[in-house]
Amino acid sequence: MIEAIEKNLHRGIQLLNCISDDEYNNMAVSPYYSSVGVHIRHILDMFDCIFDGLESGNINLINRKRNELVENYTQYGITYFENIIQRLKLIDTDDFDKIVVVTDDLGLGIVAVNYTLSSILIQAHSHAIHHFASVGYIISQLGIALPDADFGFNPTTPKMNLKN
Repeated sequence: MIEAIEKNLHRGIQLLNCISDDEYNNMAVSPYYSSVGVHIRHILDMFDCIFDGLESGNINLINRKRNELVENYTQYGITYFENIIQRLKLIDTDDFDKIVVVTDDLGLGIVAVNYTLSSILIQAHSHAIHHFASVGYIISQLGIALPDADFGFNPTTPKMNLKN
């Protein structure tokens, strides 16, 4: 699991190494007018919340840091990715079945539920893939090539054979 998450997060670093700060924080693409940087920061904030709550066993997904430097500058985004990957590597796989309380606001109020560490990591990984798909849309609208063919695709998504 850690290897798959790490591989996916490295895709983000690969993208950030290929785009300018102006492309990274461009909010001109409709319909949501969000930037690549906003999505990257949001993805990494979720992992950060997990790591911040790991020792206590209380993971609060509401308390995201929302660092504007990460949203606006690729180098801060890359550093955040690298920090998250290093923290990910420190997880002891024996702790995957550890119960943690995850708190979030689902839109009708705050809830706290029990997860295993592995389940919240899987959720964060799927969340990252989902946002990478949005990032893929934004960069395609900006005329930037995807860093690799699988960027933003869930591994369970059937591949289409496109023939002209």
